[in-house]
Amino acid sequence: MSDNHPTPQWLKQHFEDWFDPCPLNNGELREFDGLGDWEDKSFVNMPYSKPIKWVERAIKEAEKGKRVVLLTRVDTSTKWWIKLVEAGFRVAFFNGRIKFSGEGSPNFASAIWFSQ
Repeated sequence: MSDNHPTPQWLKQHFEDWFDPCPLNNGELREFDGLGDWEDKSFVNMPYSKPIKWVERAIKEAEKGKRVVLLTRVDTSTKWWIKLVEAGFRVAFFNGRIKFSGEGSPNFASAIWFSQ
């Protein structure tokens, strides 16, 4: 699976009025890297290959009082996972693997993180 996977429509609907710092364009590629400032409410379906820089940005934005939601893979043995826990983000797990829009399910479980 590439880093360019569309958020499932059913999940996207819950965050339709939130800022998306790394949206996909019509060609299914990221429009921009999205690591600049985020808005007061940001939903982030970040590229999965290098999550640490996205996690660090999410923590920085949450420290400013912004609400951040992250869609990630489940990988509890990583430094970025521990950073989110230590920063006070809450995690929820999906029942089974989610299916990305227009794609099949990945070979890993996904989680959703919430700041504050």
